[in-house]
Amino acid sequence: MAAPLSDGERRKQISVRGIAGLGDVAEVRKSFNRHLHFTLVKDRNVATPRDYYFALAHTVRDHLVGRWIRTQQHYYEKDPKRIYYLSLEFYMGRTLQNTMVNLGLQNACDEAIYQLGLDLEELEEIEEDAGLGNGGLGRLAACFLDSMATLGLAAYGYGIRYEFGIFNQKIVDGWQVEEADDWLRYGNPWEKARPEYMLPVHFYGRVDHTPEGVKWIDTQVVLAMPYDTPVPGYKNNTVNTMRLWSAKAPNDFNLQEFNVGDYIEAVLDRNLAENISRVLYPNDNFFEGKELRLKQEYFVVAATLQDIIRRFKSSKFGCRDPVRTCFETFPDKVAIQLNDTHPALSIPELMRILVDVEKVDWDKAWEITKRTCAYTNHTVLPEALERWPVSMFEKLLPRHLEIIYALNQMHLDRVAALYPGDIDRLRRMSVIEEGDCKRINMAHLCVIGSHAVNGVARIHSDIVKNSVFKDFYELEPEKFQNKTNGITPRRWLLLCNPGLADVIAEKIGEDFITDLSQLKKLLDFINNETFIRDVAKVKQENKLKFAAYLEEQYKVKINPSSMFDVQVKRIHEYKRQLLNCLHAITLYNRIRRDPSKSFVPRTIMIGGKAAPGYHMAKMIIKLITSIGEVINNDPYVGDRLKVIFLENYRVSLAEKVIPAADLSQQISTAGTEASGTGNMKFMVNGALTIGTMDGANVEMAEEAGEENLFIFGMRVEDVEALDRQGYNAREYYERLPELRQAVDQISSGFFSPRDPGCFRDVVNMLMHHDRFKVFADYEAYIKCQGQVDQLFMVRAACYRGGGMRSSATVVQWEDMGEAECAPVESLQTPHGLGMGSGRRRFCCFGSPATQHLNQPSVLCKAASWDRAR
Repeated sequence: MAAPLSDGERRKQISVRGIAGLGDVAEVRKSFNRHLHFTLVKDRNVATPRDYYFALAHTVRDHLVGRWIRTQQHYYEKDPKRIYYLSLEFYMGRTLQNTMVNLGLQNACDEAIYQLGLDLEELEEIEEDAGLGNGGLGRLAACFLDSMATLGLAAYGYGIRYEFGIFNQKIVDGWQVEEADDWLRYGNPWEKARPEYMLPVHFYGRVDHTPEGVKWIDTQVVLAMPYDTPVPGYKNNTVNTMRLWSAKAPNDFNLQEFNVGDYIEAVLDRNLAENISRVLYPNDNFFEGKELRLKQEYFVVAATLQDIIRRFKSSKFGCRDPVRTCFETFPDKVAIQLNDTHPALSIPELMRILVDVEKVDWDKAWEITKRTCAYTNHTVLPEALERWPVSMFEKLLPRHLEIIYALNQMHLDRVAALYPGDIDRLRRMSVIEEGDCKRINMAHLCVIGSHAVNGVARIHSDIVKNSVFKDFYELEPEKFQNKTNGITPRRWLLLCNPGLADVIAEKIGEDFITDLSQLKKLLDFINNETFIRDVAKVKQENKLKFAAYLEEQYKVKINPSSMFDVQVKRIHEYKRQLLNCLHAITLYNRIRRDPSKSFVPRTIMIGGKAAPGYHMAKMIIKLITSIGEVINNDPYVGDRLKVIFLENYRVSLAEKVIPAADLSQQISTAGTEASGTGNMKFMVNGALTIGTMDGANVEMAEEAGEENLFIFGMRVEDVEALDRQGYNAREYYERLPELRQAVDQISSGFFSPRDPGCFRDVVNMLMHHDRFKVFADYEAYIKCQGQVDQLFMVRAACYRGGGMRSSATVVQWEDMGEAECAPVESLQTPHGLGMGSGRRRFCCFGSPATQHLNQPSVLCKAASWDRAR
């Protein structure tokens, strides 16, 4: 077996001789006009803006195709180990700008489009988001694909081509209303259908044990049609593939069950098969045991494994003849990463193929399966863990149920031998959960069927080892590891904040885009006033641009000099948007109580979608919009406080709001957020973090120094102690006057005068059923927000003084963007200058506690988040 390549060797360019060069404006213009004419059959007299977008997309795609083909040829020639990332979600967002950035085409396209009398930004806004994910899990998958391509890894993403992605959120009278996301309405110029690789997927039927082996017969077949999307690496000529499967009914689907007279009904019945890939389940951190969801999970797994085995057996590009017939080397050539439990059926399916189809010995097949699969756990919330009814498996996937029972028996026999007489341990570790309804614990299946199990932040991985999978960790500690989540700096800095990237590149070159340790070179500029001012200017420009966007969208006048205080993520009780609401109400009451007092102006922005069936999350959205309605229209408040709910939060909106943010809210109850990647996106764009010691915040604080984040509230051990003691919300309500006033206002209908009882359920939950202990952290949170205000006032006073320097020890904050700083002698000395997407690199700037302000400036350690693990 060839020695593994180093990262540097992987990044070496794949030869693209004969492919048109990049950056030729005349060539781009010519190609644009050719596609408008020949592909879209339009001329400039009748073309619409959408036609212009498609013409540009096809033009950019032309530069991908040769590189895409040659990348795949290269993989077949070199036969490297291939990584298969299986995920039910890929939250890709828009593709045009990302592709231009990664190919280095943006300047040429911008100039060519300008010469044609068009506006590139306007064309980019026409593209639909590929919203094939709910939130962090799906966006992580998308970032991984970009990073693996940039590293030159032979990697493939596999998922479902949902006809309807995550719903479009409309706010009507303050309530969330869901609309279907028909993202394919106008077609998708980035995908290529591959009907020649269409594969059968079987459901239902029965199992027949014959002398020749086990056979799964009398099944219902659905076809899986692959659609390929190119995933370009950053300026390295590597273009990997994301393959998404779409369900198609075979021509004979159910026709045998009908007479000639029922032909119409028979054809209509095809929809039942094609529903499998119709819609993404809009649930985040909540398990819904629907049969259609189980079908989706098996559909993607069955099609993908057939594809993986076909590629393993073939050795030449385009060859379909099997060359490898022995599976001994399968784990040396194939790595399957299970993104949460959704693709867990890969384990019994690979066993089925190896044992039933390829006739591999059972024990050998089990060894191959375990060496091939690895599992990423994304949550510790019990309601999110998948537990499927055995009865559903028995009907839908009877052979897989047999395999799971056999695997579980092997597993329990081993446990019983190691822990004789420990019946309770056997019960806890079984894949099959007994009870009124027998269930299959998919997380347990993933753990026993994988060679590696990882959490997605160090604190989360510790909880996984010490709590969620404690028994499994004691059995096989070597399996468990940590891989803290990350983000791609191409999209989350270069694409969404080009001004900041340019300022940094001007000083240290462009190597930091793929090697974030290069940012250490910025230490040479910590006393460079010009550099600091340039970074400050970028932040202010981003704020002005987003303020104009908000005014246009929400008809609310925004003060661009106010603190942009942002919390954007899925709406969920554990993420504690309610704590943010209580702070907004507290600020409002303080302004009303003493309107003549000087207050730090704030624009509080909260955005995110609630699962359609999640009543409390929908009530939280209604509360946010109701609070905003009162505060934004109160003349006593003016522009000192605004509360905006960002409608239909998605990737393309994140790219606008994140570069403009001053303060990033990461305030989940300690021990509940697995990692978070929004925290990293804000930091790479120069926002300070206010947060609990939860998820990746812990490592961020460790790297930058806890004094460089606004950390507040309970730690994990405090939460556990409070659970043992018993959490009593009323105790805090009675003791804290401002909290009591805020809760009473919500309860009395102050924010819902037309329906005074509107928020009765919210108050009842907070007072009696709050698993996430909002009140317990309220006092510390309000105090910490006061420290934020103090630093912001110092920054504002410094700017009003007309210069960067000050004899006082102060913190340069809001307008510093990446160069948020805590000076030693003067304000020209940045503190913690850097960009936060390195593996252990965090932009934690400024000190929330004045006793730390005289500490010497430091640069956070840099490595690379931007690494596919």
